Amino acid sequence: MDSGNNAWILTSTALVLLMTLPGLALFYGGMVRRKNVLSTLMQSLGAAAIVTVVWALVAYSLAFTDGGGLNAFVGGLSSAGLAGITPDSMSGDLPENLFLMFQLTFAIITVAIIAGAAVERIRFSAFMVFGAAWLVLVYAPICHWVWGGGFLGEAGVLDFAGGAVVHINAGVAGLVLAKFLGPRKGYPGSNLAPDNLVLTVAGAGFLWVGWFGFNGGSALAADGAAAHALVTTQVATATAVIVWICLEWILRGKASVLGAASGAVAGLVAITPAAGFVPAWAAFLVGAGGSFGAYWGVTALKKALKIDDTLDAFGLHGVGGLVGAILTGVFASEAIGGTPGAIEGNLLQVWTQAWGALAAAAYCGVVTFIILFVQSKLMTLRVDEESEVSGLDTSLHGESVGS
Repeated sequence: MDSGNNAWILTSTALVLLMTLPGLALFYGGMVRRKNVLSTLMQSLGAAAIVTVVWALVAYSLAFTDGGGLNAFVGGLSSAGLAGITPDSMSGDLPENLFLMFQLTFAIITVAIIAGAAVERIRFSAFMVFGAAWLVLVYAPICHWVWGGGFLGEAGVLDFAGGAVVHINAGVAGLVLAKFLGPRKGYPGSNLAPDNLVLTVAGAGFLWVGWFGFNGGSALAADGAAAHALVTTQVATATAVIVWICLEWILRGKASVLGAASGAVAGLVAITPAAGFVPAWAAFLVGAGGSFGAYWGVTALKKALKIDDTLDAFGLHGVGGLVGAILTGVFASEAIGGTPGAIEGNLLQVWTQAWGALAAAAYCGVVTFIILFVQSKLMTLRVDEESEVSGLDTSLHGESVGS
């Protein structure tokens, strides 16, 4: 065991958990109407609970153990229930307990992101059942494809900290969920303005800080690669905020606080797959590209699709993640991450990134739909109209944030 690496990944694990609780919870909670704030916070809290239990029971094993003849697609069950994992078990030079906890925090935020597409209308019990099934059937296999010895990793797909595993995955699932549930009552004509952008900005701040654990920790060592990932993360995120602000100034005449917070998330998402593979100067371009792509995703594309993706899970994470995955193939540097990209003559890496991202998106979309279809035959997914009008805080949880 390397004590320095151990200390850094212990810290990173806490930082990534901070991204969901309270980060994403506040970021999402501030963007809904007051009558739905608590129910939105509850979804992030619920995601942390259900994902932890299912991860320990079966999903970790499916993601990171040897699947034998099926190893290209999914792991096995040798560590189901965390069997055989002791304080002395190792994953590289880290305790396996620490590695599985670090990876757990990624799984938690992925399921929590999906909730943003369906807030203000999905039943909490339905979301919890969906989250458990989705973790096993979608997240664990795709995680294994990329990081657990599966076919995408073996094919050379670069995903430093979760562009496909987390963001494209969550974004596409959110899109399917939003389409399956249908739009909120009154969408898009009624006033559905956010209740408290103070919460949203605070949440964006927690996400930004936590992302240093997300990207920096993905080096799995306290080394130069981790430090480099911190630099590219900061530069890309700051650039994305400025680009989003400028787009709003040009197109709308004013730069909004919500837009600046959204730009920060777009930059964080876009740099995620690239953070440890591209030079620092490329982070400016990745951040700018992610901001342009996500802005288009939450405005023009959202209108074209006519889907009520409530908090833009697909526009920010799906589109931003896809842009980041492609740009990783463009700017990857052999001296930094071991694989050259298009700028160093390896044009094929762009194609590898593209088909890898699309494979993850296609699998996620199809299996997410199947999960929802089966689930809809067994339980009610959406609250009734009366509950939606009165608000999910009182109808589902019997509580309110007050006047």
